[in-house]
Amino acid sequence: MPTILRIGPYRFFFYSNENQEPAHIHIQRERMLAKFWLNPVALGSSTRFSSRELKKLEELVTENKNTFLEAWNEYFSG
Repeated sequence: MPTILRIGPYRFFFYSNENQEPAHIHIQRERMLAKFWLNPVALGSSTRFSSRELKKLEELVTENKNTFLEAWNEYFSG
């Protein structure tokens, strides 16, 4: 489960067995978890995050989309 980035309390990662799914990123903070699709950026699922915090997470994913896509493509193509 490669961690791609940490921003404040958030850990951005993907699972190593998810290459059959479209590119996405998981975000964890404590017991909260969210999944965002990357093309286009959209919320896939969420557990325990408030709608306000999900909005912030969407902005962070959008700002770092290229980093996440590069990591995804490098990990699953190599």
